[in-house]
Amino acid sequence: MNIISFSGGKDSTAMLLMMLEKGMQVDRIICVDTTKEFPAMYRHIEKVQAICPVEIEIVKIEFDYWFGEHIKTKGKNKGKIGYGFPDFRNRWCTSLKREAVKKIQRTIKEDSWQFHGIAFDEKHRTENNNNMNIKYPLVEWGITEKQALEYCYSKGLDWEGLYEKFHRVSCWCCPLSRIGELRVLFNDFPILWQELMEMDKKSFRRFRSDYSVYDLNERFANENL
Repeated sequence: MNIISFSGGKDSTAMLLMMLEKGMQVDRIICVDTTKEFPAMYRHIEKVQAICPVEIEIVKIEFDYWFGEHIKTKGKNKGKIGYGFPDFRNRWCTSLKREAVKKIQRTIKEDSWQFHGIAFDEKHRTENNNNMNIKYPLVEWGITEKQALEYCYSKGLDWEGLYEKFHRVSCWCCPLSRIGELRVLFNDFPILWQELMEMDKKSFRRFRSDYSVYDLNERFANENL
């Protein structure tokens, strides 16, 4: 059984549609919803579903619970509430997404493979997964990130311009985003920015090592004066 891990981004979208075009077997499509996706991303997924003959199964993770409600029971952070903002060493949200797909895979009795949309120019991300049942079609086909995006555009999928503003269009609240992208979030998505400021109050971990959300809010506001 072939299980497609579908984030809705350019690479996983290109992978899915190319697999269908090539007549490859697509049994299940799993899309993990962090509940922190851009509104345009949800509309994009609906567009993909409209042209995809296989149901896209949406699996939601309890982001808000793990972010600001879960009480740790062990380790150096015992008693602290929530995991707060992720960083390079603690990308708990990514782990939740991976585990959601693995959980589904464990319920399947027959042999199964996961298909991940990683582009050729990021093939280094596949090097530690040699012993896992994971395949990377874009890497095998030599499809780069640029080519994947151009392919999606050719299919009429444009994410309502998100890729013209952001390098990556995953969770809008990610502290690993570039400063320039956070500036765009501040200027173009004020409702999401206000939610980010509320999240900042609940996180025991600083948004970034160099800035809090409130620091960035002051900086971007001053830039607009």
